[in-house]
Amino acid sequence: MTAEKASSSSQDHFLDGPELPTGITRFWLIRHALVEENARMRMYGSMDVPLCPESLIAQKPMYRALAERLPQDAKWFISPLSRTRRTAQAIEEAGYGPRPLTVEPDLIEQNLGTWQGLEYHALPEHLTLPPHPFWPVAATDCPPEGESVIEVCSRVGRLLDRLARTHAGRNIVAVAHGGVIRAALAHALRIHAETALHFSVQNLSLTILERLDTGWRVVTVNELPGI
Repeated sequence: MTAEKASSSSQDHFLDGPELPTGITRFWLIRHALVEENARMRMYGSMDVPLCPESLIAQKPMYRALAERLPQDAKWFISPLSRTRRTAQAIEEAGYGPRPLTVEPDLIEQNLGTWQGLEYHALPEHLTLPPHPFWPVAATDCPPEGESVIEVCSRVGRLLDRLARTHAGRNIVAVAHGGVIRAALAHALRIHAETALHFSVQNLSLTILERLDTGWRVVTVNELPGI
């Protein structure tokens, strides 16, 4: 291999412009839209709660921006919860067009067990560890009949590796949850779950991860299309 070819090859793993190269296993992770106000007052975790109807209308520009941003050749996945399906449908309706939506059980949000449904002010008395500064529960604290953030990271990591193998070289859009996307970042960056909880993952934000031969790469985190 010539020096020129070697130099060109070494740049294949770096983003040098606004256009993302094709043929790379790329995950487009979207957090679902804002849920209704009553649900936001409680620890809803993996409960199936509806989206805020007013927000669906007010944030139409963000749906249009996502529809323009996302690749048309992508394979789509959603979690078993209706808020991810409705978010995906809103993106489709905003100009992306209809696509088959595959339900992936491992994309579900953290199961908070017996703590689900508790109002936030009532949660501290149930905790066995101090809460995380940016999450109501420490990463290693496990709710009764639920799962810890550590366990969510393990679950999501296995899922990402499986999807990367099954859909190698493809674009993969996954409409999921804040906890799931933080877990994906923990897996990609090989960081502790407690550290991953420091990431801000807002509703309708986009996080892009790539699986290369040399490992995972984070392209963008918490990108807010249309803003």
